[in-house]
Amino acid sequence: MLGVIVLAHGSRDPQWFGPIEAVAQAVAARAPQSPVRCAYLELCGPSLPEAAAELVAAGATTLRVLPLFFGLGKHARQDLPLLAEELQQSHPAVRFEWLPTPTEQPRLLALLAELAVAESPP
Repeated sequence: MLGVIVLAHGSRDPQWFGPIEAVAQAVAARAPQSPVRCAYLELCGPSLPEAAAELVAAGATTLRVLPLFFGLGKHARQDLPLLAEELQQSHPAVRFEWLPTPTEQPRLLALLAELAVAESPP
């Protein structure tokens, strides 16, 4: 079974979570057979290991991680590879799939450009 983790930085500001949770809800609506969890690197929970453990306990054999980091900063370049290694060691029977960050997705970049020059802004 596929489980999806929407991974973001984390914040103490309650309003910050809205867009992250909206992505998770959209994923759940598109793939209702796949459980979806949000996870955060710092400042709040659940952590990535906690979310992964919960999905594995629910029967996920493949975990797809969608990192919502707009730039390719330290978290994307350094922290995520270390977390990926730790998760694989903690769950050796689980297949982990790491999606590219949003700005590495050509379709998203094209959509952002389209929104920027749209006749009537959204």
